Amino acid sequence: MPTTKPLALITGGSGGIGLELAKVFASEGYDLVIAADSAAKLKEAVRQIEPSNGKARIETVVVDLAQPAGPQKLYDSVKELGRNVDVLVNNAGRGVWGDFARETDLKDELAIIQLNVASVIALTKLFVGDMVRRGSGKILITASEASLVPIALMSVYAATKAFVYSFALSLREELKDTGITVTALLPGATQTDFFIRADMDEAKFVQEGKLADPARVARDGYEALMKGDDHIVTPFKDRVKVSVAKFVPDAWSVQRLE
Repeated sequence: MPTTKPLALITGGSGGIGLELAKVFASEGYDLVIAADSAAKLKEAVRQIEPSNGKARIETVVVDLAQPAGPQKLYDSVKELGRNVDVLVNNAGRGVWGDFARETDLKDELAIIQLNVASVIALTKLFVGDMVRRGSGKILITASEASLVPIALMSVYAATKAFVYSFALSLREELKDTGITVTALLPGATQTDFFIRADMDEAKFVQEGKLADPARVARDGYEALMKGDDHIVTPFKDRVKVSVAKFVPDAWSVQRLE
């Protein structure tokens, strides 16, 4: 059925910040394609998104972006819909917590690099060419506060987020005369299942409940994207903390999550 609604593609859209972003886009008049690695979680996500705007058309794609073939599979699935992607939200990501030399598993860390870095690059490469040909489009990349403040015991995760933040800013500069904007979303620690999947549910700061509201983070990210901002650190308290960190020696800015 023909539609005049813009289309947003959101990876990692079955939970956490990705799910909240999907709700925001639906409420703002977008159709959605949400991608995740679990059909059951995607089905539940659709159930939660639909009240945001019953008129939103929602497509789902089951794909594991921690596998090298994942980005091409997702791109091909979206192309089969015969719709242009107006907004690409590279949100899927994962972390692992622990002492790099003695506790963490190399297989897990390489999978994180594939998901957090390689798949972001591949998906952006695949979709941005279409956007350039049309002369319009928006890209939101979920980085992290860790993009700016290195984190001991999450050394690989923090490094991947520093990579994608640098990539987002560089790509933005390259695309400045094309009608396409790139925005990096840099959330602080947020109340999602990220910490459970990273085996961090026993970490002190998680136990103390010092976590941001994912709905607030998503709304901040959406508004920054719509304004064409280069990045947004959210919530506000983390914005202040990161600003202060810029003025101290690098070795002093390293955090340790315990």
